[in-house]
Amino acid sequence: MQATQYYHIPVKFPAVIKIPTVSQVRSPTTLFRAISIPKPDDALSSQVLEDSVAAYWDYQFLFVSQRSETVEPVTLRAIDGSIPRDFPTGTYYLAGPGLFKDDHGSTVHPLDGHGYLRAFTINGINGRVDFMAKYVKTEAQVEELDPVTGTWRFTHRGPFSVLRGGKKIGNTKVMKNVANTSVLRWGGRLLCMWEGGDPHAIESGTLNTMGLFDMTGDCNTPVNTTMMPVARLWDLAARLLKPILHGVFKMPPKRLLSHYKIDARRTRLLTMSCNAEDMLLPNSQFTFYEYDSNFKLLQRQEFSIPDHLMIHDWAFTESYYILFANRIKLDLVGSITAVCGLSPMITALSLNPSKPTSPIYLLPRFPEGTPMHRDWKIPVEVPSQLWLLHTGNAFEETDGNANSQIQIQCSCCSYRWFDFHKLFGYDCQSGKLDPAVMNAKAGEEETLPHLVQVSIQLDANGDCQRCAVEPLNKWAKPTDFPVINPIYSGRKNRYVYGAGSSGTRQALPHFPFDTVVKLDTVNKSVTTTSVGNRRYIGEPIFVPKGVEEDDGYLLVVEYAVSVQRCYLLILDPKKIGEANAVEARFEVPKHLNFPLGFHGFWARDS
Repeated sequence: MQATQYYHIPVKFPAVIKIPTVSQVRSPTTLFRAISIPKPDDALSSQVLEDSVAAYWDYQFLFVSQRSETVEPVTLRAIDGSIPRDFPTGTYYLAGPGLFKDDHGSTVHPLDGHGYLRAFTINGINGRVDFMAKYVKTEAQVEELDPVTGTWRFTHRGPFSVLRGGKKIGNTKVMKNVANTSVLRWGGRLLCMWEGGDPHAIESGTLNTMGLFDMTGDCNTPVNTTMMPVARLWDLAARLLKPILHGVFKMPPKRLLSHYKIDARRTRLLTMSCNAEDMLLPNSQFTFYEYDSNFKLLQRQEFSIPDHLMIHDWAFTESYYILFANRIKLDLVGSITAVCGLSPMITALSLNPSKPTSPIYLLPRFPEGTPMHRDWKIPVEVPSQLWLLHTGNAFEETDGNANSQIQIQCSCCSYRWFDFHKLFGYDCQSGKLDPAVMNAKAGEEETLPHLVQVSIQLDANGDCQRCAVEPLNKWAKPTDFPVINPIYSGRKNRYVYGAGSSGTRQALPHFPFDTVVKLDTVNKSVTTTSVGNRRYIGEPIFVPKGVEEDDGYLLVVEYAVSVQRCYLLILDPKKIGEANAVEARFEVPKHLNFPLGFHGFWARDS
């Protein structure tokens, strides 16, 4: 791996931003759909409008660029409580975007924002949290930042954005690997990952970028190929597309997915990739990789599925890789406008809600050791049309007659709500974020992200006898980012945690999330802890420390947009729902206040 050159971004403290009052600023051009505005002369109208304006700006403040980086670790101040003495020593890494606007009039979608890695090193013995944050020095980041002036000019389009101050027509810089989606520490390496390319290796002590790390290239490990017959037309199309996508648009032959899995029982890292041309053809090629604790590749398997699919997250059990297939299709009009630079490249694709069911593929993880005779090419059809967002866990149980039951705990939404052209409410023409897109009208709440449990019953031959889907613990409020105690990944678990919405704010009833949710799948209880008004959270992370499944701590970042501060929260999972659930709250200095993060990783010190 070749190290990329490191540039330090000069520290420039942003000016304090105050929430404008109604008399100081116009209300948003489009009021949130979740709000029913009374008559203008009603006394309540002023309050609703005031909250509407404040909510609009609160949402914008979740995505304010942070140009500053840390040079040395910054010790955070505890403003509530203290770190429990038995808290394991380690580092919580959080990936996410850091920059959304350049100095030449262009804005980008949050998914195209440059990766900004945050690290919280926690020491329970001395009661200290040290914070660091740096940009991942990707090829695009180095090109777009002027190291002398500290100014930015976006030159890469990215899949979700349209440039205003940059080149539009003929701009082939589409695959903007921003390394902003997830982070992993495994086998002595710290990696920042993105949905469409190789991860970037990071030096864990300094957060300096070391370079790209190839996880999909050729190796000496034999490939177990399990292919389905592919129509000759699509095979020819793939052969023609490959040199164009790689040579012109610089897309890697294989796109590594940002979501990985860890098999704690076998101490293995599991990753997955798909071919670049899969996004344009009704045929999907998936490759699964398994590594040992030293990053040695133990096995690699390839599967070909004759369907046009978009996979963001997936699951595994002792016997299977599980793909919850999200169906897409090519959009001809969107393809033309995207190539002309008038719309984001993602508009070349659209959802395909043509079937009322959702296919789940159970791909054999160890084909030679699987006694069942099930044909994996035939998917299990979930009797509901769902778009999978994230998986929390999956596991299988077998009875004395070799019948098995597979449980999948995940977050899904409706095809009617999900629109990857407008994720986070991004408008490519105005560059603004409309929170109304991420919320729903009254009566349509069921279309939003929520936690579900999919149950699949297989007989001794592996044939599906029953498939059902239901809300997890009958919890119906919008919830995403399901996580569990990682020790139980791939095997039966009792508890699921997530980020949800309390629904207490009329102007932002469903998103952003403001509540940590704990679901007990045994007694079917649901307990919640909310962070308060005009405060929001991202994905929680479980830190195990004992024998019991919920023996540990939860880490989550609180975004207090009302005061423009970020806080690291330590919660006791056993106390979720109680007044003293928060063990400690640590304040990030205001000049290092960062935007909403995506996915994190807890790395315990050896």
